[in-house]
Amino acid sequence: MSRNIEYGIGEFYHIYNRGTEKRKIFTSTSNYNRFLALLYICNGSVEVHLQRQGRTLTEIGDVERGELLVDICAYCLMPNHFHLLLRERRENGISQFMQKLITAYTMYFNKLNDRNGVLFQGRYKSKHLSYDQYLKYVISYIHLNPISLIDPLWEKHITSDQKRTEDYLYQYKYSSYLDFLYEKRLAAKILNREALPDYFATPQDFKRSVSDFLSRSFSVKVRP
Repeated sequence: MSRNIEYGIGEFYHIYNRGTEKRKIFTSTSNYNRFLALLYICNGSVEVHLQRQGRTLTEIGDVERGELLVDICAYCLMPNHFHLLLRERRENGISQFMQKLITAYTMYFNKLNDRNGVLFQGRYKSKHLSYDQYLKYVISYIHLNPISLIDPLWEKHITSDQKRTEDYLYQYKYSSYLDFLYEKRLAAKILNREALPDYFATPQDFKRSVSDFLSRSFSVKVRP
């Protein structure tokens, strides 16, 4: 579980963690796809049974999940870490969801790679997003993480080729960036964007917010 934070129903939190010793936690397409499926399946009061429920989003269909634990509002999966934007729906919802998610993925990864022990670097980290500017900032920050795969120092300078970065984000499959642009895809079922304030009335509003981040219009710093 997370340290030194009490979750409140209806409040938003930035949840993140990386692999132990900064190791890669996603080494193949199937790894990413399994984690995406778990984001959906673990968000419910029903116990996870992948053999019965399905191992990928394609297999899952409309599986019964019971009462939802959280609203998943945004996410990004990176080779050695992940970011989630969650809204607590019920008491202890985030804690229950994260325990199910981390346990299920670790068991899957360890069995696949014939290993034992912890996969993630200690307990996941949490930040309470207590005001609008911070929440809006984190939505952009989460979706911009893949830029580090083509420009590791992107946070330290203003990008000189914004079109290149936007094109790269558009083709990156393992974040909710495309869902904020209203692209039709199966992964959209993971999210409940209606839980968020109406910051982005159109896809263009969202892209504009991302562009503002890249041009350093925000001053808040968030790091995993």
